[in-house]
Amino acid sequence: MSETVLLVEDELFIALDLQETIEDAGFCVVGPCTTLVEAQGAIDRVGAKALAAALLDVRLADGAVFPAADRLYADGVPLIFHSGHADDMELRQRYPRATICPKPSAPAELTAALHGAAHGG
Repeated sequence: MSETVLLVEDELFIALDLQETIEDAGFCVVGPCTTLVEAQGAIDRVGAKALAAALLDVRLADGAVFPAADRLYADGVPLIFHSGHADDMELRQRYPRATICPKPSAPAELTAALHGAAHGG
């Protein structure tokens, strides 16, 4: 069974590139979710325990990703924030174990972050 990554990104072309990167890294993708509502629904549908990691944009069309990130973090899902509009210090304080990859990030950097997050490295 393949490991699954939740993808939350509201920019279509970026989401498609990220989905390809995630799949090329050997993971299955839930998403892309383009809104907080979609992300929350995906977590409800698949369950946080089924996720190896979550790749999250911070600013979405319907608000910040934080309510979904809080749920995932509380359940121990490794978080990777991929955003051009994030306050790194705020993210590090709120989610000390999260990985932060500024947007844009090279596919190799995201792949390394995904494997590190999913496999505890």
